[in-house]
Amino acid sequence: MTVKVRFAPSPTGMLHVGNARTALITWLFARSQGGRFLLRIDDTDPERSKTEYELAIEDSLIWLGLNWDEKANQKDRLTRYDAQIEKLKADGRLYPCYETSEELGLMRKALLGRGKPPIYDRAALELTDAQIAKYEAEGRQPHWRFKLLHETIEWTDHIRGEVKFEGTDLSDPVVIREDGSPLYHLCSVIDDIDFDITHVIRGEDHVSNTAAHIQMFEALGATPPEFAHNALISDAEGGKLSKRLGSLSIRDLREEEGLEAMAITSLLARLGTSDPIEAFTTIEPLVKSFSFSKFSRASAKFDPAELFRLNAKIIHDTPFDSVNVRLAEIGLPDLDEEFWNAVKPNLEKIADIKEWWHVAREDIAPVIEDPDFIAEAAQLLPAEPWNNETWMNWANAVKEKTGRKGKQLFMPLRQALTGMDHGPELSDLLLLIGPEKAKERLSQHKKAA
Repeated sequence: MTVKVRFAPSPTGMLHVGNARTALITWLFARSQGGRFLLRIDDTDPERSKTEYELAIEDSLIWLGLNWDEKANQKDRLTRYDAQIEKLKADGRLYPCYETSEELGLMRKALLGRGKPPIYDRAALELTDAQIAKYEAEGRQPHWRFKLLHETIEWTDHIRGEVKFEGTDLSDPVVIREDGSPLYHLCSVIDDIDFDITHVIRGEDHVSNTAAHIQMFEALGATPPEFAHNALISDAEGGKLSKRLGSLSIRDLREEEGLEAMAITSLLARLGTSDPIEAFTTIEPLVKSFSFSKFSRASAKFDPAELFRLNAKIIHDTPFDSVNVRLAEIGLPDLDEEFWNAVKPNLEKIADIKEWWHVAREDIAPVIEDPDFIAEAAQLLPAEPWNNETWMNWANAVKEKTGRKGKQLFMPLRQALTGMDHGPELSDLLLLIGPEKAKERLSQHKKAA
């Protein structure tokens, strides 16, 4: 059997962290099994589905490295859904209901108020022809529900283990809107059958849906696929994700936060598993190490600080030939390998290198709090040409002349040369700044005196 999976986003917004994690888990499983990955766009809602969101979702998936082998749009399959719907109607598995959303809301509230689960009471099955005619004369259009069999529904979940539901504990799901358009449940099942999906991987919030879907598969004469329901993401304290974190899109993480794709992938692939969270520069190790047996049923804690830690580690491990094109794209075409290697240990994101380019190559305002010390240090600058030993020779000469050492020696020199109190090693920075600019900046002691 060839493994085939699908990721099925609705193009009603950007791809966010939670859905991206589901896409990644699905993709990693497929690739680990030598299987196929279908991108299915669930766009049956014409009012909310937007082409720009579909394109943005695709762009985010590609950026994350999640390529697909096949793509389908549900809006192109409406005729197929209609045919299967008619079959289910003929078999007595779909029935029309005329309650309004307001009436259903009141029924739900009343049941909850009595401490009962909000399960639809199938009142529509008892409607007489006269009652139906009355509703239709009022202009009501029916929505349609799938009639669940009141029997035990069981499956072995790849993450949750043995799962059991009783049909009597589930509400017959609405599968067709009042306007006749099909809803998620039935379309999804029909697609999974037609596209030979072998495994469905999704969040644990779909577990009860899966119970209903299994009966839909069987009603359509198909064997249900295998299922895996991963735990949802919580915040770092184990609570529900805040609006700020929960609404963070992959595009925001890329464009606004400046994160690397592999930082996001490294974190999302290992969240909620027994594997340690590590920074990976390629996705292949994540494919090789993937196993459902490593996933926990406990909520997976999402800590943005971890993302930035991973991002910095990935940048620190990135060779120049992997980043030079991007450096040109952000306006630094002249930045060379020497500069990159000297500065990258101080970067949290790629764009930060602009600051160090400015420090090394452009005009800055030196910070000179001890003009006399800087004057002495300036006189001791080694002659050109400079090399890897220049900084140490200079530091030793200044130490011998002034008696200073440690921070009292290094910090004033760093501030005078860079205007900052942190950054790359001074041995590297001095060479990047060069003799001309170093002398110019140290000479500012005259103005500070």
